[in-house]
Amino acid sequence: MACPSDAATGPLVGIRVVEIASQGPGPFAAMLLSDMGADVVRIDRPDAQPGSSIDLTSRGRTTILLDLKDQADREHAIRLIERADILIEGFRPGVMERLGLGPEAIADCNPRLVYGRMTGWGQEGPLAKAAGHDINYIAITGALDAIGPAGGPPVPPLNLVGDYGGGALYLALGTLAALIEARQSGQGQVVDAAICDGATSLMTNAMAHRLRGTNSGVRGNNLLDGGAPYYGVYETADGGYVSIGSIEPKFFRELCERLNLPPTLYGSQHDRTRWPELRAAIAAMFLTRSRDEWTEMLEGTDMCFAPVIPLAEATAHPHLAARGCFVEVNGLVQPAPAPRFARTPSAVQGPAPNAATRPEDVLSRWT
Repeated sequence: MACPSDAATGPLVGIRVVEIASQGPGPFAAMLLSDMGADVVRIDRPDAQPGSSIDLTSRGRTTILLDLKDQADREHAIRLIERADILIEGFRPGVMERLGLGPEAIADCNPRLVYGRMTGWGQEGPLAKAAGHDINYIAITGALDAIGPAGGPPVPPLNLVGDYGGGALYLALGTLAALIEARQSGQGQVVDAAICDGATSLMTNAMAHRLRGTNSGVRGNNLLDGGAPYYGVYETADGGYVSIGSIEPKFFRELCERLNLPPTLYGSQHDRTRWPELRAAIAAMFLTRSRDEWTEMLEGTDMCFAPVIPLAEATAHPHLAARGCFVEVNGLVQPAPAPRFARTPSAVQGPAPNAATRPEDVLSRWT
């Protein structure tokens, strides 16, 4: 199923993207570009099974099936790449070169092409050709070590920090920055988007705290990792959870007042010797009511409160509903495009394709 370019909307309408099929961060980056209006064409293997509309990160693009080891199919790919603004690939270093589709091989046919390379370890370095997944890439950056309870092991943060935060978002940002430069210089370039690089970049603020001495380097013992009793998660009477983030002094005072904590604790915010006492008092108070009761009392106040709700409930949260954070596409509710543009709004261009399109049809569209 093709996504007709004349029906697209968003700031990237008119931008053509070739996505070499991969897993994880590559497809998510391509989804972001598609949501913003780009015409994304995915090249997948001939034996690839038809996709499912439930594959949400594959939404809004056209799929064609090509054997890149076959000369005729490779020629189809090159003809598409000649017409593209951006190429995204997620193979290990050297694979695209062996296929005859590396940056140098296609530079002559499209000198303005932005060539986005998505890997875990990067295009060079001792681990460049090693296998890995999200958890491995963030493990060497300090990110994984910083997440988890005091006295417990590190906790994998889904694949949000590596694949999506350090990978897909940096790939999308990098390719778009390079595209702007290419429009000025007439020359494309390679964007080496490595998850280990992006995850390291995400740790900039944590590094600053470490340099200032405001981060002990011990997991679960600091301001933003659950160590501070006024920034964390607490259980409620019904087994639910709520979150508080009362960092600023005025917010902390409101926390004390609204939870009716003992006046002797009002000055305990930055006294680490009193944190156990403060945590116990906050925990005991939250155990007196249900999650929804606390939400009714505290949500929207300046104590910085929000209930911890599962994904299944998120679609019905009043704030997310009012902002349209979820949209329905072909009967499936899913996250809406982000960020938002005032003049050229993004939109989901359609569900994930359930059938392949002929290369000739795409080439005729990309004249």
